[in-house]
Amino acid sequence: MDSKTAKALAGAGALAAALAVPLVVRFEGTNLTPYYDLVGKLTWCSGETRGVPQASYSRAECDAITTKAVSAFEAAIRPCLPPALPVQTRAAFIVTAYNIGADAFCASSMAQRAQAGDLRGACDALMFWDKARVDGVLRAVPGLTNRRMAERKLCLEGLSR
Repeated sequence: MDSKTAKALAGAGALAAALAVPLVVRFEGTNLTPYYDLVGKLTWCSGETRGVPQASYSRAECDAITTKAVSAFEAAIRPCLPPALPVQTRAAFIVTAYNIGADAFCASSMAQRAQAGDLRGACDALMFWDKARVDGVLRAVPGLTNRRMAERKLCLEGLSR
């Protein structure tokens, strides 16, 4: 890939990441002190789980952490998606990857379908990811179902333009 194409892809990714940040905050919420989430994972700010948390954060610190993390997830999943992807569709996939992890996203049917050119099928495959392991049992979680429905809607909006 030439440098002009790489810069264009990075620019499109940055635009999609900027669109994804408010959605991540909406779905994850913002907690200024660390807490254990539904599956027992230590979490802070807007769903951050990587690293060692501080005792507390300011809103500005959480905003900066989330923005940086979303950009990192965009870069991590970029190779798993076709280069020409609508901004809304890419943003929906970034929000999902933020929640399930870049490795899980890249191994998913969402990424496989997108790479195969089945973008509608990739958007539909978001709905397979509405479960969490709670007390050792994989269960549908209404909040995740609602989240995936919103992500799917955004994903499909990108295809209708």
